Amino acid sequence: MSEPMTIGVDIGGTKVAAGLVDASGEITHKSRVPMITQDSGEAAFACVKAAIDGIFDQVPDSRAAVSGIGICSPGPLDPFKGIILNPPNLPCWRNFPLAAETQRAFGVPARVDNDANAAGLAEAIWGAGIGYTNVFFTIVGTGIGTGIVFDKKIYYGRTGSAAEGGHVTIDYQGPLCGCGKPGCIEAFASGPNIARRAQARLVAGAKSRILSLAGSVDAVRTEHVGEAFGEGDALARDVLAETAHYLTIWLGSIVDLLEPDVMVIGGGVAQLMSSFFTSISANLPAWCINKRAGEIPLVLARYGNDAGIAGAAALLKQ
Repeated sequence: MSEPMTIGVDIGGTKVAAGLVDASGEITHKSRVPMITQDSGEAAFACVKAAIDGIFDQVPDSRAAVSGIGICSPGPLDPFKGIILNPPNLPCWRNFPLAAETQRAFGVPARVDNDANAAGLAEAIWGAGIGYTNVFFTIVGTGIGTGIVFDKKIYYGRTGSAAEGGHVTIDYQGPLCGCGKPGCIEAFASGPNIARRAQARLVAGAKSRILSLAGSVDAVRTEHVGEAFGEGDALARDVLAETAHYLTIWLGSIVDLLEPDVMVIGGGVAQLMSSFFTSISANLPAWCINKRAGEIPLVLARYGNDAGIAGAAALLKQ
């Protein structure tokens, strides 16, 4: 195996996924192991090591070809030092030197970052952001994360905490976000909050296919809204059109602040909302000082469920 390869590792609260990634961003092999979060830091790191070893077991020749290992982890973390600080979903790690431990275990450079930063970098280098200098990336799913990539380099800010775009307020009197602030875009347009707004309409007496798909109001999830929308349900369309409106308001502020060359949308809700990309672009100038905002391409991300693996591997490319 002569081609340089990298390994990307995606750590979650329940699993560790690893992938072997080639120079064009293709994930050629994958492994997955359970994540231990309620034990020691060393036990949790053993899970990371097992996922990486799973790649080497599949492709023994890759040991000599791998030039580095990138890792996406829940934060807070220090991307400069590669230290996991105190993530709520990973109580096993407090000030844990994940990059240093990985480098010590495998003898190659290691980098650590959060998933949105890393996934944005992967899109800029290998994905939907190819050919653009300044890329704004957002991952819309259970929450809303963002990454800013200038000339294939992640913008970190002073301390590494920049690009928390999901917590930009679009209504200071809006619902309370999980971060503690009122009216963040995440409190309106993330997957659970799309479902919450559909539930409110059903409780108020609206009729919809969503209810029969979910079985009860309390069981309504974003995927039920999406399925009903695909069947032509009017309430589902209204909820998603409202979501598109909120995203338009938010992206208008992003454009006025950054004026990126492209805006890349990933995450579990992205495919669902792609039906509204044209209308978002058309309405963007109404929410910008920049009246050419609608010229900025709004595109789907290349990487879906593998965004964490690809993003982690991309960390070695900057």
